[in-house]
Amino acid sequence: MSENSQSKIYQRKITPIERLFTRSPFSVVTMVTRIKGEVTESLLREAIHKAQQRHPNLRVRIREGNDHIPWFTSEGVQDIPVVVVPRKSQDDWIHIYAEAAKVPFDFEKRPAIRFFLVHSPEISELIILCHHIICDGLSLAFLARDLMTLLGDPDRDPPPLPDPQPISLDNLPDGVSQNGLVKYFIERINRQWDGEKIHFDQEDYYSLCEAYWNNFHHEILSIELDEYQTSRIVDRCREMGVTVNSALAAAFVGAQTIIQGDLLNQPTLGSAASVRDRLNNPETDIMGFYAGVVILKFRYDQSKNFWENALRLHKKLNPLYTNKNLFKDFLSWLYLRPAILESINFKKLGGLVPADSPRHEKISGFSKKNDVVLSILKRDKMESLDRKILGTAVTNLGRLDFPVRYGELELERLILQPGGAFPLVNVNLVLGAVTCSGKLSLVVEFAEEAVGSGIMEKVKHKALELLLAE
Repeated sequence: MSENSQSKIYQRKITPIERLFTRSPFSVVTMVTRIKGEVTESLLREAIHKAQQRHPNLRVRIREGNDHIPWFTSEGVQDIPVVVVPRKSQDDWIHIYAEAAKVPFDFEKRPAIRFFLVHSPEISELIILCHHIICDGLSLAFLARDLMTLLGDPDRDPPPLPDPQPISLDNLPDGVSQNGLVKYFIERINRQWDGEKIHFDQEDYYSLCEAYWNNFHHEILSIELDEYQTSRIVDRCREMGVTVNSALAAAFVGAQTIIQGDLLNQPTLGSAASVRDRLNNPETDIMGFYAGVVILKFRYDQSKNFWENALRLHKKLNPLYTNKNLFKDFLSWLYLRPAILESINFKKLGGLVPADSPRHEKISGFSKKNDVVLSILKRDKMESLDRKILGTAVTNLGRLDFPVRYGELELERLILQPGGAFPLVNVNLVLGAVTCSGKLSLVVEFAEEAVGSGIMEKVKHKALELLLAE
């Protein structure tokens, strides 16, 4: 849909929170939709075209103003890439995703999303690869459902959704505000930045992407539970008085502890949660970034059984899902100069840019500079690529009550790779989970430079053993 001439013009400034992801090489969210039945390229392209009419974020590119402030705009937007490849095995999508995630997005030309149809006449995987700046995990789940609806009923014209209301100071829940002392210190940081600021562009992003993917290798392990196994876990969680999310987190923390032992010295757990329904203007099916996270310390006690550990974690974790915790980081980011957030990845990764890169001098020089950005990272102990920020990061979309049948097509399952805001090497293990069509799907993601594949295979099997044990 070149130029998007059939849609109203949509544009707005990109918010400070969204700008955290600007030009991040690794902040990519992926939803895999496994479809039973024949999906043709022409049907898919038409469905994507109609989905663009429904979702404003599928119609935007990024335009940078003269003041270096980026905007979303629907003017002059080029087509979304759609690639079709033949399906030879159930795991083809893993290899396609791994290579596609390394390819930079053309933020200034087209929407930050790509589609890959791994096709066979009987069953196919539709890979939706999207940058975090325009989505979160639930966004892609809603998009997958909308595409299934349009594929199953090609004559349908879905109603357009309203313009997104992103997380901003005007949209925060009642009672969420920054205290005066913190605002004072943030303003001091802003003044320091104003005296030493630097701006990065699309060419800098290309250089950073190349440097990142030349140095780090993301690996994923996919776990597909059937309906019986899923029901068994759900029933056991209900019986033990814990959520599935708590059980999943406990299982993978426990598995790492059992397999890695003293090698795993980072007990910090991050658990993501949607904040859509907490905003003053709640969002439902819209695409955008609406995900918060709660952080806690949790050590798995091997002297207790798994379900005792799961219950102990549940009692610590669930009370933390408050507006105060979920919006804590957002508040700081909303008052901070957005360009500081944009520069964080260049500070952390800039030293990887090789000398023969056209942007080496600029990016490498910035990464070595002892400035306010470095002081922020040091304060949060995030300045090094060698230090783990989190032991385990969990994103569980929960049970999605989507239809199974869409005309002649069947939604067999959804699979989530949740992406992130920080280099994967700083996290021991990232877990993405979603339950759809009665089946729980899990993706374990890790950096090969931080944890070996052999160890993670053992962690995966141990976690399943803990979850499914009688």
